[in-house]
Amino acid sequence: MSVGLIALLDDVAFMVRGAAASLDDVAGQAAKAGTKAAGVVIDDAAVTPRYVVGFAAARELPIVGKIALGSLKNKLLFLLPGALALSAFAPWAITPLLMLGGAYLCYEGAEKVYEALFPHRAHGHEAEGQGDTGSDQAREDSRVASAIKTDFILSAEIMAITLAALPEGSFWMRAAVLAIVALGITAGVYGAVALIVKADDAGLALARSQAGPPLGSLIRGLGRGVVKGMPILLKLLAIVGTAAMIWVGGGILMHGLETYGLSGPAHVSHEAAVSAASYVPFAKGLVAWLVTAMASGLIGLAVGGLLIPLTGVVLAPAWRSLSGLWRRA
Repeated sequence: MSVGLIALLDDVAFMVRGAAASLDDVAGQAAKAGTKAAGVVIDDAAVTPRYVVGFAAARELPIVGKIALGSLKNKLLFLLPGALALSAFAPWAITPLLMLGGAYLCYEGAEKVYEALFPHRAHGHEAEGQGDTGSDQAREDSRVASAIKTDFILSAEIMAITLAALPEGSFWMRAAVLAIVALGITAGVYGAVALIVKADDAGLALARSQAGPPLGSLIRGLGRGVVKGMPILLKLLAIVGTAAMIWVGGGILMHGLETYGLSGPAHVSHEAAVSAASYVPFAKGLVAWLVTAMASGLIGLAVGGLLIPLTGVVLAPAWRSLSGLWRRA
């Protein structure tokens, strides 16, 4: 009996080790795949705070919570099953869809650059549907719906990037990785957004501190620094988010073309990165990454620039129709 018990315990230990290894593998793949979507994540965090502008401070966190819940529904109820279905039944469609999303990122980033250089009109699909009329509740509902609609597009790109980054594996392994990425990115993005939108309130409270010297002066100075620094941080986030969209979108297009045998842009980018890195041996990795990101950014900016007139003339009416249907739904 003791020998049988030892054998049973050995089998249990083997299964536990196998399960732990599988969990480690899932976590590792989720972390690796999630980093591929960094550009979209940064832009998501930079875009979302504007949806709480104009509301009472007490409503800021509830609004962020509603948007976060809508984002989770987007990812887990719609995009995750869709990604798994594509992986199982139409894997050939992943690269074209990924490139379509990359082109969208390029367009979004290029239009932001264009608007910064030549401010002439509001961004069509961002300005549209902000919900600045009606009761406070109607405005809030409209803002939340608009934010969730924008999140759906960004989340679709996040899930597509994640799926494309996964190696071959079982259905459940892919599902687990996609779910972990969806939960982790949503928690990270909207946790950061919550901190950003409440930072000015926290800074104001510190600036009004009644603590005595010398600590009081330090606290009040810190509070004033936070209040003054938040607009700068938001602008910096917007710039970084725009740059990230352009280089991530351009990189997606470049690697997608390479998949279809058009390896010229990727080859030129690689050769330029290797050549530049050889001149800075103490920072080869950083220099190579910067050159590659710059090459991707140039491609993204060019593609996005070409798409701006196309979307304005051809796709804008379709977008307005889709937005109307979304609001009615």
